[in-house]
Amino acid sequence: MKIAINILLTIIIIVLSWQFFNLYQQHSHLKESSDKLNSETTSLEKENQDIESDIEYFSNPENLEKELKSKTSYKKPGEKTIIIIPTE
Repeated sequence: MKIAINILLTIIIIVLSWQFFNLYQQHSHLKESSDKLNSETTSLEKENQDIESDIEYFSNPENLEKELKSKTSYKKPGEKTIIIIPTE
């Protein structure tokens, strides 16, 4: 009778230990996923702020014209362009 109880307790301890091990593995995996998602969220929030800043900047027609002129050879009708070449 005493041997049967010891065997039963040993089996219960082994099963519980196995379950705790599986729970720990799941917890570790979920923690890694959570950290990765938090990092990605932070990155996307920064990108969103940059885009909102650009939208605010380019919503001003003067800034839009200034950027257009700096990227292309755009000029208004009647406007003259001066090109300064530095000496070496």
